[in-house]
Amino acid sequence: MSTNKKSRKIITTTGSQKAATTGKSSLGSRKEYEVKEMLFKQKNFYYIFGGLIVMAIGFVLMSGGQANPSPDVFDADSLYSFRRVFLAPLVILIGLGLNIYAIFKK
Repeated sequence: MSTNKKSRKIITTTGSQKAATTGKSSLGSRKEYEVKEMLFKQKNFYYIFGGLIVMAIGFVLMSGGQANPSPDVFDADSLYSFRRVFLAPLVILIGLGLNIYAIFKK
């Protein structure tokens, strides 16, 4: 693997042009800034936002509408349904895995 990092130096001067050409630094100062490559690329951000959307879908699946038609009756089938107990946490974990993949992908 190559360890060639893309960076470039930008030199800026402040003050008048005359002070910079004569070598006097009373009015102008010379600063060097090194511009580095960003850590995440555009594809990484797509994966991160996709993972967040998948996680949001999982949370929507976990929530539910009206679980019981009557507040006096306990209906375990609607509360402990396949969608809320198994499917929604699985979708959330897939979204988390997608975000972890996006962070570690170079």
